[in-house]
Amino acid sequence: MVRYIAARTAGAAIVLAAITLFVAFAIRLTGDPAVALFEGAGAPSRQDIERIQHAFGTDRPFVVQYAAFLAHGVRGDLGTSFRSGQPVTAMIADRAGATLLLAVGGMAVALAIAFPLGVYAATHRDALTDFLIRVASLLGLSFPNFWLGIMLILALAVRLRWLPPSGDAGPASLVLPSTTLGIILASTLVRLVRATLLDTLGQPYVRTARAKGLRELRVVVRHGLRNALLPVVTFIGLQFGGLLGGVVVLENVFAWPGLGQLALQAVSYRDYPVVQGVVVVLAVGVVLVNLLVDLSYGLLNPRVRVGP
Repeated sequence: MVRYIAARTAGAAIVLAAITLFVAFAIRLTGDPAVALFEGAGAPSRQDIERIQHAFGTDRPFVVQYAAFLAHGVRGDLGTSFRSGQPVTAMIADRAGATLLLAVGGMAVALAIAFPLGVYAATHRDALTDFLIRVASLLGLSFPNFWLGIMLILALAVRLRWLPPSGDAGPASLVLPSTTLGIILASTLVRLVRATLLDTLGQPYVRTARAKGLRELRVVVRHGLRNALLPVVTFIGLQFGGLLGGVVVLENVFAWPGLGQLALQAVSYRDYPVVQGVVVVLAVGVVLVNLLVDLSYGLLNPRVRVGP
């Protein structure tokens, strides 16, 4: 187990280094942050631009800038924002809670929708309800998350006035963005739950459990659903990265004060340290979730071993 975790940690470090290298290179293609600071304030002189570039350190070669970012990053220092002058770590800490809350809310909605519908569809195979559930899941997959978010705002916030349309004004503000995220994720998850449960219910040990006279609910939950969880848990872990990506988009649709909104503002200002810091934090989150998913296999199925 220790050797496995060490190997995964080393692999995660290589992945993070590759991601930060790509992002650091790509963000510099968007333009000079020194020029962005003067937007709307007239044309700056060459001396002013050179002075700001020297203060930011962007006049140094890219390799030197990236090496300095890595050296400080391993110590938990993600740099200082070009725009606000605040430590990037503190800025991310202020916003990370909102993003995590939205991601957890979206996952909770997805699980609350997908498991009941998936189990019901599997236990009523080829019935009309099974057909309707599959059609609804296909429709959900067809909707871009930002479009669905806008439609929910128009219907539930603007027309019916049941919920606030945007911002973070309390628990009610979390309902619309979480529901949007959850519906999109549940559209795939419900089909996976149905497919894996159908496969499990056709196994010989399930037929044996039924032959012993066990109640159908116990057979489905204890013998079927538990053994069908492995691919579902894998999917959830793999989709966590996509979920965070959806959060980044929806935070701007719903004006949610999280990392997505912070990243978009940083990109528009060409604030290199903030963009790099947000990407590092999101990447670390995805890596940790996938590691936890791998370790959970042994709990869900004792026959699975993740390492020596």
